[in-house]
Amino acid sequence: MTTLPAHQQGRPAALVEAPLTQQFLTLTLGSELFALPIEHIREIIEFGGLTEIPLMPAFLRGVINLRGAVVPVIDLAVRFGREPTGIAKRTCIVIVEVEQAESMQLLGIIVDAVNEVLAVEGHQLENRPAFGARIRADFIAGILKQNEQFVIVLDIPQVLSLDELADLVGNLDHQAAV
Repeated sequence: MTTLPAHQQGRPAALVEAPLTQQFLTLTLGSELFALPIEHIREIIEFGGLTEIPLMPAFLRGVINLRGAVVPVIDLAVRFGREPTGIAKRTCIVIVEVEQAESMQLLGIIVDAVNEVLAVEGHQLENRPAFGARIRADFIAGILKQNEQFVIVLDIPQVLSLDELADLVGNLDHQAAV
């Protein structure tokens, strides 16, 4: 991926163009297509089960052992306010890196299927819509058009905001204590 310096021949950083080509991993969740920026993705693994943790919110399906590391696994469908992802032949876990307090945290997300990696020119990525999506607007980084179909590009730091997820877990703990 090409990156440009913050300043180009006296032009302020705000006017510097985005990288010419970006790569996105497309995935299926229900009947919808989503895309994740490739720079957040560490690996894709086949769904082989996980260890459930009692009294956790529904979106936190459990944890997996990834070469000795305990990795929390989030059901993206539940995070979007939908029914839990059913486990099928193509179900997989996408391992992503999310920045937390200047370190990287691994998280897994369950998806129905992983499709392909797209190389997208900067002009093909449109701004997020203000309304009309079936997920929170702040979860959307933009929209791609692929083969007459729209693909929602997810804002991974927002969707998997560790602070927000921790607050949701904390609220559940508070409700259980009441």
